[in-house]
Amino acid sequence: MKQVVLNIPDSKYPFFMELVKSLGFVKVSGVAKLTKIQQEFVEGTEKSLEQVEQHLKGEITLKTADQLFNEL
Repeated sequence: MKQVVLNIPDSKYPFFMELVKSLGFVKVSGVAKLTKIQQEFVEGTEKSLEQVEQHLKGEITLKTADQLFNEL
């Protein structure tokens, strides 16, 4: 058996799950629900990773560790 990982927009998720469940040969397992705090953490991490990618491309400049420390 093969596994597939998909990223589905929130607005299309209910339709997609209904479609997949209607297929007799597909087994749906491990559908996890995230708490609000977990979802916020995931979204914050995704945003941070996007900023790192932008920095590596030279599109933005990130603060240094010293700059962050001085803000405390």
